[in-house]
Amino acid sequence: MSAPAAARRRAVAISALRVRTLPAAVVPVVVGTAVALRAGPIDPLLAALVLGAALLIQIGTNLINDWGDFQRGSDGPARLGPLRAAQSGVFSPRAVAAAGCGAFALAALLGLPLVARGGWRILAIGLASIAAGAAYTAGPFPLAYHGLGEAFVLLFFGPVAVCGTELLLTGATSRLGFAASLPVGLLATCILLVNNIRDLDGDRKAGKRTLAVRLGRAASRGLYVGVLGLALAAPALLVRLRLTDPLALIALASVPLAVAPARSVLRREDGPPLNAALAGTARLHLAFGVLLAAGIAW
Repeated sequence: MSAPAAARRRAVAISALRVRTLPAAVVPVVVGTAVALRAGPIDPLLAALVLGAALLIQIGTNLINDWGDFQRGSDGPARLGPLRAAQSGVFSPRAVAAAGCGAFALAALLGLPLVARGGWRILAIGLASIAAGAAYTAGPFPLAYHGLGEAFVLLFFGPVAVCGTELLLTGATSRLGFAASLPVGLLATCILLVNNIRDLDGDRKAGKRTLAVRLGRAASRGLYVGVLGLALAAPALLVRLRLTDPLALIALASVPLAVAPARSVLRREDGPPLNAALAGTARLHLAFGVLLAAGIAW
């Protein structure tokens, strides 16, 4: 294989992992761990295993999503987003699907000691997370093709991941854990909303009935801004309800990061600015989550 071909293969492989989306899997675990720390010391190895399993489930979901969209014709030549692995022709669709299944299998392997520690509830959370990740664009009822992608993200990147982490590390869940999970899930939902607003025209042509396709561009833009504002207002509400200390307001330092993505979502329809908005929303999610976790833990 020539050097340019090898370089292209590496680039496509990295793109297929959708590295910019991986913090969306990290943030819920970080926030859940911070909530658990308020109850006392935690097992750092256990927390690391949770993080590793979450990342592998996210990678598996990304790869199966790549394969599923290609199989259904959503990733065509007119797509505005980055090149996908199956779409590129560098990797066969079967190889992409196999890699996704492999990531899920590794996540399950890492999950064995977690299940041994947390019991059937952790097993149920793990199996549901893998099943939902696979069903996002694959199977007889792909969630993303029926406008359910945002609901999936809000649930699994919010309450399921945050409260599941807290449950594993402490043996219980709390009102703070649930409340803190909501802005985390809402900002992860914003990442998907940007993606679907960018791909709206192509998805409509391919018969992919995402929420953005169902609502239309104007309403989807309004939904993005509304969800963004709701998430960023959450720290003040947590403090107001006395679920955590005022230090959690440090998360509001991330608010300036919301300006550029929101402006692009509201004003632009072309690919590059919306790709930048997607990356910017992911950065906001990461910064907000880390700051919120720091404010809760301290």
